[in-house]
Amino acid sequence: MTAIKTPLSVAILDDYQNVALELADWSPLDGRARITVFNDHLADPDQVVARLQPFDAVCVMRERTPLPKAVIDRLPRLKLIASTGARNASIDAAAAAERGITVVNTGYDSSPTIELTWALILASARHIAAENAALRSGGWQHTVGDGLRDKTLGILGLGRIGSEVARIGKAFGMDAIAWSQNLTPEKAAAQGVRLVSKDDLFAKADVLTIHLVLGQRTRGLVGAAELAAMKPSAILVNTSRGPIVTESALVTALATGSIAGAGLDVYDAEPLPAGNPLRGAPNTVLLPHLGYVTEGGYRTMYGQIVENIAAWRAGTPLRVLTA
Repeated sequence: MTAIKTPLSVAILDDYQNVALELADWSPLDGRARITVFNDHLADPDQVVARLQPFDAVCVMRERTPLPKAVIDRLPRLKLIASTGARNASIDAAAAAERGITVVNTGYDSSPTIELTWALILASARHIAAENAALRSGGWQHTVGDGLRDKTLGILGLGRIGSEVARIGKAFGMDAIAWSQNLTPEKAAAQGVRLVSKDDLFAKADVLTIHLVLGQRTRGLVGAAELAAMKPSAILVNTSRGPIVTESALVTALATGSIAGAGLDVYDAEPLPAGNPLRGAPNTVLLPHLGYVTEGGYRTMYGQIVENIAAWRAGTPLRVLTA
């Protein structure tokens, strides 16, 4: 790796809150890079290609703008992709490697996602969004919420995040059960959780929360049959990835009342299109993928992006994306 002398042209994509330059010290790149920030999101690949053609390096926040082979192959000037988080499934790392493009990543803290999961569970159980809106419009006590003690917390995916969600659920006095394709009784027991069958997970859960990585085996894993098996009083919470749940089936389940509600932070298409039926679905708490969005998290991720760009430019060791 050799040091690069000419200034880099760097694009920061999808900076929705316009904070990337505020929450990190970019001075190590002064005189060494020309930085352009984009606050909007482009979904069309042709538009993405047109936007990125002038840039040597692209900074992407998690999985907001995908960089598949069909995009990467049309960016002859691109030399570096700096992604936030420990992995980014929407980057075709193999296609980048074929082109000699370096892909680097940053650290990531899962605590904010765990916290937001519980914010959605509590908000859904106690109808916080609906009661807040009613109170502001002059109303008073329109709903009857439900407590969590002695209820069953169903966890779909008992990895790092799912295990922490379970620990907090037990602090609330909930009974925690879990299932995933590779979960063993021993792994579940080590977290104080009971392994059950997939059918029992959906049938017994009062709160069903999803903590799986999106892949071929998990896409559409929660469909019409799974939602139909849930209690009419149950709520579903998804802070993982939208396509794990079949969106049309969820819309139907909410509209017919076959489940009591849902707390969602992730969607099939993000940002969520204006006409998406979930926007009008009853008994929902909807957030715009805020699970990892905290000031501390942004400072870490954008700060390490700066470090990675400076290191790459200087030809020194990098934090390389491995998954």
